Amino acid sequence: MPLLPRRFERLRAVLDRRMGDLTLLLEHVDKPHNLSAILRSCDAVGVLEAHAVSLPGRTPTFNSTALGSQKWVALHRHGRSSDAIARLRAGGFRLYGTHLGARAVDYRDCDFTGPTAFVLGAEKWGLSEETAAAIDQAIVIPMVGMVQSLNVSVATAILLFEALRQRQAKGCLPSRGEGLAPEQYARLLFEWAYPDVAAWCRREGRPYPALSPEGAILEELPRSVRLRC
Repeated sequence: MPLLPRRFERLRAVLDRRMGDLTLLLEHVDKPHNLSAILRSCDAVGVLEAHAVSLPGRTPTFNSTALGSQKWVALHRHGRSSDAIARLRAGGFRLYGTHLGARAVDYRDCDFTGPTAFVLGAEKWGLSEETAAAIDQAIVIPMVGMVQSLNVSVATAILLFEALRQRQAKGCLPSRGEGLAPEQYARLLFEWAYPDVAAWCRREGRPYPALSPEGAILEELPRSVRLRC
């Protein structure tokens, strides 16, 4: 069935607000419920992609809590936390890790309007010593109850929405796709609109076809491929 123009407009409107300079690194956060809730919060805030390091033998899985958000927020897997950190640093991100320590500060005292990566560990044991030592700033979410930790998905949502609030107050939230590089925007828009055709193009080693302003493919494709549109 052809892509309806209103569906294409919805996809474009969401992508217009995606932020490529706000992300997460999840270290050993492997419970499906937590991972699903985290990606749902990422989608709600406008995070483009997240990163994860799993325990040996674990593969990230999702449940109904995600509501399909894993389709819209890419989760990049890394074998080691050091590899993920190196990638984020190469991208110019400042790393804020949830970690109790002498140099930890209230998360509300930090500036999250620049390239920001929140680094969170499993709630049972937190960040590894190696990762805790590698972050730029340790942060805490102050609590006054008997229990001194939050569920990791709740903590993530708090941090993401604080970053969103700060960016909105500063007037630097993207609204017309400026949060992504133009070529990245065009690639993602096609993949979101036509995932099966995009997969076929990658297998064939060919570029994605151009799209009309209404979202129609402007190229004659093989019949077997057209049926996937």
